[in-house]
Amino acid sequence: MSGRNDARADGRGRVYQASGDQHITEHHHHAPDWSGPDSVRRPSVGRVPVVLRDRAGEMDRLRAAVEPGVGNGVYVLHGLGGCGKTAVAYTLFQHATDQAGRIGLWVNASDPASLRAGMLAVAADRGASDGELMGARSGLRPAADLVWHYLDRSDQPWLLVLDNADAPAILRDGGWLRTSPTGTVIVTTRQAAAHWWPGAQLLQFGVLPREDAALVLQDLAPHAGSLEDAAEVADRLGRLPLALTLAGGFLAHQVIDPWSLADYGHRLDGSAGLDTIELIEQGATAIGGDSRHLPSRTWQLSLDALTAQGLPEAGHLLRLLACWSNDPLPLSVLLSAEIGSALPASRIESALRGLLDHSLTELASGEVRCLRTHGVLLDSVARATPADQRDQLAATAARLCLAVLPEVPDRGKQDPRVNLLAPHVVALVRRAVSWATDESILEAAAECVLRLVIAVHRAGDYTSALSLGSDVVELLQPKLGEDNIFLLRLRQRVGRSLFRVGHFEQSEALLQRVLEDCERTLGSDAPDTSTTRRRLASALVNLNRRSEGIALFRQAAAEYTRALGPVHPLTLKARCGLLEVSTQLTDLAAGPDLIVECRRELGDNHTITLDAELNYAFALNRAGQPAEALPYIQSAFAKYIQRFGPNYPITLNCRETLGNVLYSIGHHTEAVEHATYLVEGRTRVLGSSHPWTLHAKDLLNHFRGS
Repeated sequence: MSGRNDARADGRGRVYQASGDQHITEHHHHAPDWSGPDSVRRPSVGRVPVVLRDRAGEMDRLRAAVEPGVGNGVYVLHGLGGCGKTAVAYTLFQHATDQAGRIGLWVNASDPASLRAGMLAVAADRGASDGELMGARSGLRPAADLVWHYLDRSDQPWLLVLDNADAPAILRDGGWLRTSPTGTVIVTTRQAAAHWWPGAQLLQFGVLPREDAALVLQDLAPHAGSLEDAAEVADRLGRLPLALTLAGGFLAHQVIDPWSLADYGHRLDGSAGLDTIELIEQGATAIGGDSRHLPSRTWQLSLDALTAQGLPEAGHLLRLLACWSNDPLPLSVLLSAEIGSALPASRIESALRGLLDHSLTELASGEVRCLRTHGVLLDSVARATPADQRDQLAATAARLCLAVLPEVPDRGKQDPRVNLLAPHVVALVRRAVSWATDESILEAAAECVLRLVIAVHRAGDYTSALSLGSDVVELLQPKLGEDNIFLLRLRQRVGRSLFRVGHFEQSEALLQRVLEDCERTLGSDAPDTSTTRRRLASALVNLNRRSEGIALFRQAAAEYTRALGPVHPLTLKARCGLLEVSTQLTDLAAGPDLIVECRRELGDNHTITLDAELNYAFALNRAGQPAEALPYIQSAFAKYIQRFGPNYPITLNCRETLGNVLYSIGHHTEAVEHATYLVEGRTRVLGSSHPWTLHAKDLLNHFRGS
């Protein structure tokens, strides 16, 4: 041969070129070219539930979807990672194969390769030939068309589960998700956006009810404690099925020194020096150890997906949310939630939409539009937040709370967002303390608490104000010191709340210490010192140390006058307090001028003006001039009722004075009516054992005995 030979090899073929005659023998031994799942007839899940708790309504609906003759349905089970979507799909799969006479097909749809391999395995199961599968795998024929061709022609009805389809674009781009008259499709996903699932029926899954969550723990660790113990631990875990399963698995597999549920719950609060998320994750070995089953990892999968979609800002927004609580958060708090270039204002809305679509947070219904994010998720995100981002996040969270909380709250009903912010403000303090942020950020958080405590107190909820103030003082005092101005003000508010709930001795003792600290730190004439002096005066009067209290009221009024002027609101308030407690005729004679000044400076309906009218009427009646007191107390009472309603604590005080004045002028029937309402109101608002409630009962008995 003298010519040139041209040749081409396909696949694993080879080309040989030689001169002369040659005999070539080749033997090819190929391993199977297959990387698909070992089975699509068995669910690929880590740990199956012992018993599926709750979800009764959803299961009824899904069982109906696999009844004989039912097809052409797609059901999307969506919700937060770890809420039990796969457990529901597994339970339905078992029902469909064991009782409904269906073939069960299970495909992992978490990534393109797994989805494609799993769906081609489904085609093989339903009768596709090796040649057809080879053509689909090599791209010579549309793979999804092949799969659905054989699903449509299946000689048995089927249930197809597409598990962990958290990136719906994978399904859409390949045309993998379709309907068929011969079967039903179940999709589990974190992706809640309805536009990804046209024509499908969406079922949202959240946390479990309290009793069912407790039963999950008892299913896994039946000997660890009582149902109530399990319920308390379930509450601490936010009743999230994943967290419950991890906790139950941990308790069930301890060998050396098994804990009870109570032991576990005690350690969850961090008091034993254990990291909450680390403790929860110790149970991962009980469910297979898959990274999707770790709180510290499972949320990151969704954030990674959001970043891949061009929304890295969603991660920064979630880290901001982790500064707060898992209680409903008013959406308006996020109006100015920008964090520099990491989360510009123009991207807040899209970042939030990304979190919602991936079930990392959810909208909560109510009077105020709110957002709710699971507590275990927030703790996990906070734990993983880089140290160099923490100060900025905590400072932003404090700034956003301060924008909503009133700087000087008035008495009476507050903006509904104020009460909603209470758990978030406390959570912010806890987060800032644990992150060891600098003092200015801790002070900003303390200012949030101070505004909140004042607002709650002035709304008449003294018990909540006392609890909030006390808790935060305990948290911040080791960091800021009790002489810090915000701690002094908070401790003063705690003393005031103690007074309002009737703990006069404790109030006096605390306010005495705060006054000493104010005098040492701020000086004797500082407004904060004078305010503490005035608060202490009220406690002393109620402890029958009237002369000491009157002296402090007089001193505070003089200090305010020197520092702020005679008609500053704080000065007028101190003068009102002196008018209430003093028995000197000169103080009583100053009453009409005080009312005139309050009306001129603050307005007819200002709370200090109403206090002046009330206290002047009280003083007149005490001085034996009930007829002169009547117009003042009637005016004040009508305005209190109009502004605050009949059950506001100061309205009840006003009613007491009105009853006394009416009794003094001989209107006994009306006086009894007011005293009766007073007893009922104080019992309802302050409790039956409060000193002022007991006093009201004595007053009613006195009026009735005449």
